[in-house]
Amino acid sequence: MSSDRRPADGFALATMLVLCAIWGMQQVAVKLAAPHIPPMMQMTVRSALGALLVGLLCWLRGERGLLRNGPWKAGLLAGVLFASEFLFVGEGLRHTHASHMAVFLYTSPVFAALGLHWWVPSERMRPMQWAGIGVAFLGIVLAFGGGWLRGGISPEVLWGDLLGLLAGLAWGATTVVIRVSALSDAPPTQTLLYQLVGGAALLLPVALLTGQAGPISLAPVAWASLLFQGVIVCFASYLAWFWLLRRYLAANLSVFSFMTPLFGVSAGILVLNEQAELAFAVGAVLVLTGIIIVSASGLLRALHPLKSGAT
Repeated sequence: MSSDRRPADGFALATMLVLCAIWGMQQVAVKLAAPHIPPMMQMTVRSALGALLVGLLCWLRGERGLLRNGPWKAGLLAGVLFASEFLFVGEGLRHTHASHMAVFLYTSPVFAALGLHWWVPSERMRPMQWAGIGVAFLGIVLAFGGGWLRGGISPEVLWGDLLGLLAGLAWGATTVVIRVSALSDAPPTQTLLYQLVGGAALLLPVALLTGQAGPISLAPVAWASLLFQGVIVCFASYLAWFWLLRRYLAANLSVFSFMTPLFGVSAGILVLNEQAELAFAVGAVLVLTGIIIVSASGLLRALHPLKSGAT
């Protein structure tokens, strides 16, 4: 299959624009529905709805027993990490802005690159990538500390930002687990199903134990948010992303995905009337710049194959 993958074309770019806009709106949707459904319960319902739809799709396609017959140990770990990611997202959005979460969540490529550096010899980082991590780290420090030192950011927002960073760490760790385990050769629907089932199964007890299972008021905005997150995000957009990965070079698509935080920050400002502190804005730019530098070598390898035969 890898030999059939091609560089991103106009169709891929247009599809990535739509996907990035969808992913950037996730945090805003959670914030909008938070007065009616606690964020943790939203994370639970969206995972369960997404798992139900993916399971139905697998059943219709004759892909039975994916969870039972697959690499269940790696799948279990991926499910735990997926649940952890959205536990941090759901809890973090109770304290910080959707625009902040959109930036810190997408630090995941940095954590993934660090993990792959230690676990996969062929993906050891080059000096330029280490420089990119340094730039991203500087951006995180500035985004965290700049406004706080001037009294512009409350400790509560900083706590939410930290949870967003932990969500990025969990997402990056999920990428490493999938890359170094048998899940790397598993059908995309199987990998996605492990994550969604794990998310629903583990987040529900957390919601119940922390008192975030209710009260629930199914106002129109709550219905819209749950359907958007469960059907559009967890089901349609994730499957579309996997479909693209099976047809186009992953490095090309990854660079386009960096548009997501831009959509997220813009949506937070336009829809929720959030204000971007100057220190956070500069820090966010540095974070995104560092992420692009870290991922750039993969793009360069895709555009300029090495003499060793890499494609």
